[in-house]
Amino acid sequence: MSTLTPDHPPARGSESAPTAAEPSGTALTGGAIGTFDLVFFVVAAAAPLTAVAGVAPAAIAMGGRGTPLGYLVSGALLALFAAGFTAMSLYVRNAGAFYAYVARGLGRAVGVGTAYVAVLSYNLVEIGLCACFGVFAAGGVEDLTGVSVPWWGCTLVCIAGVAVLGWLKVTLSAKVLGTALVLEVLVLLVLDAGVLGHRGTAAMDVSALDPTSLGGGGAAGMFLLAIGAFTGFEATAIYAEEARDPRRTVPHATFIAVGFLALFYAFAVWVMMGGFGIDESVRIAGGPNGSDMVFDAAHRFVGTWLADTMHVLIITSAFAATLAFHNAAARYMYALGREGLLPRRLASVSPRTGSPSAAVVVQSLLALAVVAVGALAKADPYLVVFLWPNGTGVMGIMLMQALAALAVFAFFRKDRRGMSALRVVWAPLLSFLGLGAFSVYAALRFGLLTGASDAVDTGLLLPLPVVFVIGLLVARRIRRADPERYEQLTNTDVERD
Repeated sequence: MSTLTPDHPPARGSESAPTAAEPSGTALTGGAIGTFDLVFFVVAAAAPLTAVAGVAPAAIAMGGRGTPLGYLVSGALLALFAAGFTAMSLYVRNAGAFYAYVARGLGRAVGVGTAYVAVLSYNLVEIGLCACFGVFAAGGVEDLTGVSVPWWGCTLVCIAGVAVLGWLKVTLSAKVLGTALVLEVLVLLVLDAGVLGHRGTAAMDVSALDPTSLGGGGAAGMFLLAIGAFTGFEATAIYAEEARDPRRTVPHATFIAVGFLALFYAFAVWVMMGGFGIDESVRIAGGPNGSDMVFDAAHRFVGTWLADTMHVLIITSAFAATLAFHNAAARYMYALGREGLLPRRLASVSPRTGSPSAAVVVQSLLALAVVAVGALAKADPYLVVFLWPNGTGVMGIMLMQALAALAVFAFFRKDRRGMSALRVVWAPLLSFLGLGAFSVYAALRFGLLTGASDAVDTGLLLPLPVVFVIGLLVARRIRRADPERYEQLTNTDVERD
């Protein structure tokens, strides 16, 4: 391990004794993950099938004919963010990527506050996805067998399966996620081919790409959903300590993931809307059966077999996304345990698999506890147990992205370290402004994500500033009690051959 200063990039293959912030025997497995393993992790976290079949109809209902372009614009904004984000990955390699970046750019106290927001956000998204899996799986079992099973029973299976895969070697998770991702993409491409086979070029209505179509009143809500569909791509940096040649792997994987998702989402939504006709698709999406729009398109343009297959694969899509966010959440807890910002026991690593074993167990128990409360309270598994924690988690991640973008600008402000102004000045500033504006709008219109009352929305959003302030106070206490330890916070960076 090497403790780096912000002014000097790491030397290749350098290694020294662990710092005080990182106890010996707590290192993750280095060199285990390649570029496309990383791509599978982050694209699977975005859950393309769930994003297109489960969320895109709502985006179409809000954004109207400009929705395909909205996905492209969202991808462009996040590509700007990725430009600066990956530039900073050359200097900071830490399993707690967001908070380490913010600490280096905006100060350690702000970084510690961001660290707590990160742990809360990634855990909440993972917990919500567990419930989402339970809903899809219970419905699938009933459709296929006629047997009614409780959603929470399916969710328990998901939690157990994710915990086992999270404990095992990280490369196994990559293989599982890669398989699920390929199947999701294939069925959507088959749907696209079916639509184009029936409608030909008429399905590719260029009016949907007219920038003036983004001026409607519902466009802001559409952009919230569109940006949310990319959530998880930033996790490439979380795996930098386990990546082969992270100076190349992390930037390549990030841009591949963002580019693929932007083009794939935009094309899939564009063709599907063209299949029904742009105006008719907007009417269908806003109607009582709008949530079935993609499945209806599969049945109409390809056949019942594809619609049935998609109903099954949306279950695996939810499992893959849950696994990806579980891995991210566990690594954030591992990183904070290593720093002493959470119990140091969380920095334990399995000697056999190299996984953050203690964090995997704690994360799984947290998910189990929340699901148990939801089940005992007889809460709606989708509208409450899924959407409520997921809404808070996505909001937290958007805020962290905005802070990280500003941190990149601050980090390179006095010394661009040979990089272009476009990459480390203008791209971070523009992405900060864009993400900041969307974060403010999301907070003001949080009910679009949760469907809850203003009082509930306030209660769901309140934990984010609360844990941030707690982080500031913890950092202040550490600085007063142990200035040397404070200076070591976020300095754990790793690079291996």
